[in-house]
This record gives sequence, structure tokens and C-alpha cells, in this order.
Amino acid sequence: MTYTIAEIAQALGAEAAGDLALKVTHAAEPADAAEDAIALALDPKFAKGLTQGHARAALVWPGADWQAMGLKAAVFVGRPRFAIADLTGLMDPGPDIPPGIHPTALIDPTADIGEHAAIGPLAVIGAGVRLGSRARIGAHVVIGRGAQIGADALIHAGVRIGHDVRIGDGFIAQPGAIIGSDGFSFVPPDGMDIEATRRSLGAEHEVAAPGGPTEWRRVHSLGSVEIGDDVEVGANTAIDRGTIRATRIGRGTKLDNLVHIAHNVVIGENTLICASVSIAGSTVIGNRCVLGGQVGVNDNIIVGDDVIAAGASKIYTNAPSGRVLMGSPATKMETNIENYKALRRLPRLMKQVAALQKAVSKLTERD
Repeated sequence: MTYTIAEIAQALGAEAAGDLALKVTHAAEPADAAEDAIALALDPKFAKGLTQGHARAALVWPGADWQAMGLKAAVFVGRPRFAIADLTGLMDPGPDIPPGIHPTALIDPTADIGEHAAIGPLAVIGAGVRLGSRARIGAHVVIGRGAQIGADALIHAGVRIGHDVRIGDGFIAQPGAIIGSDGFSFVPPDGMDIEATRRSLGAEHEVAAPGGPTEWRRVHSLGSVEIGDDVEVGANTAIDRGTIRATRIGRGTKLDNLVHIAHNVVIGENTLICASVSIAGSTVIGNRCVLGGQVGVNDNIIVGDDVIAAGASKIYTNAPSGRVLMGSPATKMETNIENYKALRRLPRLMKQVAALQKAVSKLTERD
């Protein structure tokens, strides 16, 4: 596809100058840009790259002297990342899922497929499924019986959606996501009370017989998963169904790749959860939170609204709203930084203590 500079400026809600009828086919970094690309020179430090590439048009910062850069057209943007979001949205063609239903797709006769749906090869859609209008379903997707998915869904190849899952409009699932798997919940027999060990912090623990527990009783997942509108789930992310009530993901929340949401978890609206985050069972995460990559969250705790947790933080206890957390265990970011500084000074401190001990020892010997 081709895009004129005028079309790009309109999509970005930005001002443009020069040859607005100039056409481009894709975006590129300045040094790599060909003549049919629009270069992303969004900061003065990237302007030098334009001399190494061949771009005739670019996204530039407000007030940039685009003609001095040798450009024939320019689009002026004030917020670079926001502009990139709009530009990539304009230029992304999405997955190749042809309109209509592929002849190899297996759809139960009782399924209700909305208008203008596109369903790829070898997809399986179970009994009683309700699929909203304009849904795009990739190859090898499986949707279990009774599941309901709203309008404008984009479900990439290999996604598994369990039975009775409820999903709102505008849903996006990246390849390999699994929504509605059973929760990981097992109960030990009498005499091996792990909960007592947890309550006593190990004080009441007695070593079990050699080989450990001989039986784990499975707690079955009778609940479901409920997902609001405009939620995105990353590749190979797993969301477990609830034990009795549903696991819930609020409107506008975005989950990255390899995230694990355990049974009964409740996540609020417009929360951002980055790669490899794991949230243990029955925990509540508030609205507008940001959990960095590899954050771990303990079970049965509450993380308030607007909490930000730096990457690899481990949240073991309740976190009040508005808190910025860092470290393991997670503490206020400023506290964690001070602790880290103190830790770095520890070897020097130990040397000083050793020197003082030696000096005191000599004084004692003289006495």
C-alpha cells in the first residue's frame, strides 16, 4: 500500500509541509530509509542519519528546518512515541486472514458467527460459541463451547480459548495465548499442612516422611475468565480460570508475552503488565498499574490503583495506591535505591570494621 504525506498527517493529527502528494510505502530509520520510505527523524539527534539514507519525507520535531535536511516533505509531531503509535496503526496490514470461512475450519452448527467474520484454516469453534461481527480468527485457533467474544476481535494463530470464557469487544490475542486453562490448585492430605507452615513462617514445620507428600488432591476450576473491552493478550500468555468465581481482566488492560495470571486474580482497567510477569492466585491488581518485566506478585494480596513496579520486583504484601515499588522484596523505589547504595558500601565497611577490630585488639594486648 502507498500513503501520501497528507494522509499520514491527517492520521497523526499533525501539521505537514512540502509536497503533500508525495507517496511512501513504509516507515524506516533515517539512515536506512529508501526513497519510498518516510524516515523517523523525531529528534535533532536523528537528523544526521538523513544524510546517510535516501528519504524524501520524514516525521520531524516541531520547528525543524526540513528543507535544510534535503527533504521534499515533512510531518511535524510533538510526541514522538504517540506519533509512532498512530503511524504504525495506519501502516500495519495485520495478519493474512482472508474474508469468509476457510473450508477446513470446523464450526459447530450451534455456534453463532457474526457478520463479516474471517476464520482461518483448521480453526475449531465449539458448540454454543458466540462470535461478534468482523472477528478475525487465525489458523489453528480453538474456541471452547459456550465462549462469547465481542465484535472486532483479532485472534492470531494457535490461540486456545476455553469453554464459557467471556470476552468483550476489540480483543486482541497474540499467537499461542491460552485463556481459560485450569488453575494450579492442589490440597495436601492431613498431616502435611502447608498452610500451617505458611502461617507460622516455618516455625511449626516438621520434615515429612522421605519422598514428601504421597498425594495431592486436585481442586477443580469451576469458574471462568471474564475479559473487558479493548484488552490485548500477548504471545504464550496464560490466564487461568477461577475456582468458583471468574478470573477477571478489566477494560483496556494490556498483557505482554509470557505473562501468567493465576486463578481468581482480578485486574483493573487500563493496567499494563509487561513480559514474564506472574501473578499468583486470588490477588487483586488495581486500575492504571504498570508492572515491569519479570515482576512477581504474591497470592491473596491487594495492589492498589496507579502502582508502578520496576522490572524484577517481587511484591509480597499489600501495596497502597500510588506507590512506586522496586526490588525484592519490593519497597518504595527511593528506599530500595538507598538500600542498594548501602549494600555496595558493605565491603568497604567490613574492611573498616576489621581494621578497627585489629586496632582494638592491639590496645587490649598492651593493657
